[in-house]
Amino acid sequence: MSKIPVYFMPGLAASPTIFENIKLPEDQFEMHFLEWFLPNDKESIESYALRMTDKIQDENPVLVGVSFGGILVQEIAKQMKVRKVIIISSVKSNSEFPPRLKIARATKAYKLLPTQLLSNVELLVKYAFGNNIVAKRLKLYEKYLSVRDKKYLDWAIENALIWSQKKANENVIHIHGDADEVFPIKHIQNCIVLKGGTHIMIVNKFKWLNENLPKLILNE
Repeated sequence: MSKIPVYFMPGLAASPTIFENIKLPEDQFEMHFLEWFLPNDKESIESYALRMTDKIQDENPVLVGVSFGGILVQEIAKQMKVRKVIIISSVKSNSEFPPRLKIARATKAYKLLPTQLLSNVELLVKYAFGNNIVAKRLKLYEKYLSVRDKKYLDWAIENALIWSQKKANENVIHIHGDADEVFPIKHIQNCIVLKGGTHIMIVNKFKWLNENLPKLILNE
């Protein structure tokens, strides 16, 4: 039996190292890791997703996306035939955004962000997660948030907030932590809830994911 190709897409500004502890049975699955590349000027997320399909060398793959990567894999799935889409710590439509992100979208407040300063990972983390980040977690973010190009950050923050999908695709499998700081669980519907899971549970809840991702992929 041929192995099932599984493509992993990291979150906003993150590198594939966030998946370093994710292990799927090698006799059943072939793991591939997608990386962010620079967007074209004023590029839509639909166009970017289409370009990302060039990096996917297998037919009918499983796509796994974290946070903004979860939004992107849903867009990729509109451009090609996929076996399954699994999103982690993400949203299935813009109606699942918390009020502060809806306000930022409506007022275009995100355009005022000094993204050239966000190349400083400490500021990037404090913007995303608030000021109560402990030093240990900051070190973790410094390791995983490696994409700090201003053009990319401007594009990614804007396209995350202006994502136009209003209705969730019922076929998307959504895994979400009940302690997610970025997308609070109270705004999320129809998901597998991971107790104690924060927005970075791909890093610190990997044991649960390693145990359950194979079942979710194979469960037709």
